[in-house]
This record gives sequence, C-alpha cells and structure tokens, in this order.
Amino acid sequence: MAGHSKWSQIKRKKGANDKRRSGVISKHIRALTAAVRSGGSGDPGGNLSLKNAIAAAKSDNVGVENIDNAIKRAVSNADGGADYKTVVYEGYGPGGTAILIESLTDNPTRTVAEVRSVFTKRGGSMGNSGSVAWQFESKGVIQVKETSEAVQEAAIELGAEDFQETEDGLEISTAPTDLYAVSEGLTSAGFTVLNASLTMLPSSTVEVSGPDADKLMALIEYFEDLDDVQNVYSNAELPEEVEA
Repeated sequence: MAGHSKWSQIKRKKGANDKRRSGVISKHIRALTAAVRSGGSGDPGGNLSLKNAIAAAKSDNVGVENIDNAIKRAVSNADGGADYKTVVYEGYGPGGTAILIESLTDNPTRTVAEVRSVFTKRGGSMGNSGSVAWQFESKGVIQVKETSEAVQEAAIELGAEDFQETEDGLEISTAPTDLYAVSEGLTSAGFTVLNASLTMLPSSTVEVSGPDADKLMALIEYFEDLDDVQNVYSNAELPEEVEA
C-alpha cells in the first residue's frame, strides 16, 4: 500500500514558493558558484558538488542557459570572486520542532543576525551548534514514476538503502555519494526518474497541528526568503491541509 511522503510534499511546497520569489535564480547561481570553487572544476563529471547544484537548479526550473552562464562566470572569476561559505544554523520552532538551516554566505556576521532575528520575531529560538543537527542525516532521495518489482530490484542492485511506495510512485533513499549512480543507473535501465536530490531527513518526526502548524510554516517561509539561506529542514509532521 502506498505511503505518504512528507519529503515529497515539503519539496513541492518549497518549489512552489521559490517560483513566486524573484530570488530563486540568484540562490542557485550562488550555489553553482560555490560548487565550482569548492570543487575546483566547472565539469560536473568530476565535481560532485557542482553536479548536485545543477540538479537542484533544474528541479526549481532554472534555465540551462542561466546554469551554463553561472558556471562559466565562476570558472573565469568574472563575478569578482565572492567567497561563499557554507554555514549551518540550528534552532527550535513552534510545537517543539527542530529546524536546520543551510546557508551560503560571504558575510556570516550578517547572516547569523538575520537568522536570529527571524527566530526571535516568529516564535522560535536559535540553538547552539549541534543542538538539533544530530536529529538529521544527509541522504539522497530519488523519485521514480514506476513502482514495479523490477524497479525495486534494480534500485537495490544499484545500491539503494531503502524505498517506499507513495502516491507519486516510488521514493528511494540512498547514501549521499550513491545518489547519482543509482539515479543514472535507473535511467539507463529505462525507468522514469522524476527527481534526484540531496536532502536532510530527520531520524524521527514531531506531529504539529493547529496554530503551531501555521506558525511553523510561516517561520520556514521567512527563513526561505532570506537571500543567504539555501535550504530549511524541520522534523515536523504536518497535516496535509497545512502543507497544501
């Protein structure tokens, strides 16, 4: 029987919100730039970080031309060489939920002030490093249209760690380093891969409903609106009507 994919719904909602914001392309350009510099190459074949950044940009419908131009500028240092650093912030939201925020910033002092301000003004509290990160694990998540035994067996043979049937097909989880080997292997085998992304999955979830659920969604959206913030994760399990 098909299960309910919280990851899929949150991912869809985030994507819908991003498309309404003019900053989505600039966020991905920043991620592409940082990936080129950290990986030392503009070739995604030899730069896994860049490959991940390209996949994330495409999943938010960033145009191929925008992606290619961003990589070329990063390789040639045409943007002035902004030094983006990955900084992770942690804290708590309404209903006792854990929140993990990934940012790419050239000014950590500015970013931490903005993140702390949102926590304070929107019903959350900022935590120390390590306060909630232990509750999350980096995973690759692949969504495949088919749910047959054939695709499940193929996923296992390629190195998938787990899978679950959902309303949208089959959701496959992998180790982060195996994401693209599994995804490309399934594509080569003729299966329809709808999405392949790196994400942070919580080890357990907290049910949140009523006013707390509405406050939490608003808090997450305020974080996503910050220019330096790339991803926001929580361990909340929300009612479907709130996610919708």
